[in-house]
Amino acid sequence: MSQPNDRAIALLENAALHNLYSKTVAQLLKDFERANIPIQLNDKQDAAALTATIHEKIYVLLLEKFADYLNLLYVIDVPEKSVKEIRASDAVEVSREITYLVLKREWQKVWLRSQMSG
Repeated sequence: MSQPNDRAIALLENAALHNLYSKTVAQLLKDFERANIPIQLNDKQDAAALTATIHEKIYVLLLEKFADYLNLLYVIDVPEKSVKEIRASDAVEVSREITYLVLKREWQKVWLRSQMSG
């Protein structure tokens, strides 16, 4: 699982450019907690480290705790259509794509909230 998820990292860097990185991390923590999935994240991690942590967690959930994995996608509200469109050949690739979809959805939530309040 050493290959970086460049799209996910770019997404988080974009969040940082909009001064919403901390809020994106907070949203991730909130939704992982709502799904009863412990994860160690903080807004001091750079985008690559944060992405790697989430990718590793999703990989383990996918292989070992599939019901928890599905619950997490439900809690975060990852579009089922997007998940079904993944064309990957192994669990590492699937979990990399899911990581991107999770981060994309969380960023959407944070960005929309910032637009509505500002």
